[in-house]
Amino acid sequence: MHARRVAVTVTLLLGLPLLAAAQTKSITLPPDHVFSDLAPGPGVETTQRACRSCHSTDYVVTQPRGDARQWEGVVAKMMSVYGANITADDAKTIVQYLSRQYGK
Repeated sequence: MHARRVAVTVTLLLGLPLLAAAQTKSITLPPDHVFSDLAPGPGVETTQRACRSCHSTDYVVTQPRGDARQWEGVVAKMMSVYGANITADDAKTIVQYLSRQYGK
């Protein structure tokens, strides 16, 4: 019984470092794609801050292009339905930005 205990102990002492070394893995992630970056322009910072507090900007740039009325509806929905914390002034800035950069 003693020999078996020693064999198990030696196996664990020698095997655990090998197991730990085998578990260490380094990976390199691909760079973020620029598709999700919002177009530069007046109001981009306000838009990024407000939109990214709930979702990625992928959601913004993949929306159908629309005029100011359409973007007003989207921003109003984000505020009333999803509870986005956007002031009236920021909402105006965001709508202007979106209709300028992602309008019809």
